[in-house]
Amino acid sequence: MSHRAASAKRRLGSRRLGLIVVPLVLIAAGLAALVQAASQSATKAGYFHTLPPGATLPGGADCAQLVNSSPQHEDKSANTPYNNRKGRPVSAKFLAEDGPGAQKLARRINGDFTGTTTDILRWAACKWGIDQDIVFAQAAVESWWQQDTLGGWSTDASTCPPGYKLGQDGKPGECPHTYGILQNTYGPGGWPAIARSTAMNADAAYAIWRSCYEGYETWLNTMPRGSQYHKGDVWGCVGAWFAGQWRNPPALGYIGQVKEYLREKIWLKPNFRW
Repeated sequence: MSHRAASAKRRLGSRRLGLIVVPLVLIAAGLAALVQAASQSATKAGYFHTLPPGATLPGGADCAQLVNSSPQHEDKSANTPYNNRKGRPVSAKFLAEDGPGAQKLARRINGDFTGTTTDILRWAACKWGIDQDIVFAQAAVESWWQQDTLGGWSTDASTCPPGYKLGQDGKPGECPHTYGILQNTYGPGGWPAIARSTAMNADAAYAIWRSCYEGYETWLNTMPRGSQYHKGDVWGCVGAWFAGQWRNPPALGYIGQVKEYLREKIWLKPNFRW
C-alpha cells in the first residue's frame, strides 16, 4: 500500500487558479475520507489490512471480537487440538536482540485465542497489522496450514529442544528445529507453546514480522544482503522470516513463492481444503 502524497509548493497568483484549487482540495479531502472510511468498513466486515510502521496496533481481545463477529469454518480438522489451546507470554529473551521497541512488541505475545485455523490466522493478522491474505499465503508455503508440521531437521543432539532425542519425531538420527503453521524456530522464549498452540505459533511469528517492519532488526544490515534493510518493507520482512537475511537470493525466492500463492489464493482451492 502506498502512503505517498504530493504536496503543492507553488503560490497561485491568479484568482482563477485559486478558484480551481479550492474545489480540488475539497475533492482530495473527500476522497481521503472515503478511503479511510472504506478501510474501516473492511476491517469491521472482517478483512484485516497492513497497518503502517508506527501505527497503533489493536489489542488481542479487540481482534478476537472482530474475528468472532464473522467466524469462518474449519478447513484443517487435524489442527483442532492445537487450535483449542491458548499460548502464554514469552520470556524476556524473546526479541531481546532487536532492542527495546521490539521487546515492547514481545510483551504483547500471549496466543490468547481459540477458533478455526482460518480465524486464528485472521486474529494474528489483525493483532500485528499485516494483510490477512499475506498471512494465508505464507502459512500455506510454510506448512499447508498444518500446525503439526516439523522442519529444520538437524543431527546435532545438543540443539534439540529440551526433552527431545534424535529420532523421536520419525527421522532416525535427527530432530526438528522448526514447528507449526508458520514454522517458528525452536528457542527458549516461546517454547513449547509455539508447537502446542496454533494461536501462539502465529502470534509469535507475526510479532517477529512486525519487529522487522517497524525497523527494529537493524542487525540485518550487518549481514550479507541484497540491499539496505529499512522499515516499512512488507515483503522484505516476509523474506527475512525464511532467509534470516535481507533480500538475498533465498529471501527473494521465498517472497516469490508466497506471492504466487497469494495470486492464486491457494487456500481457496479444492485440493487445499481437507
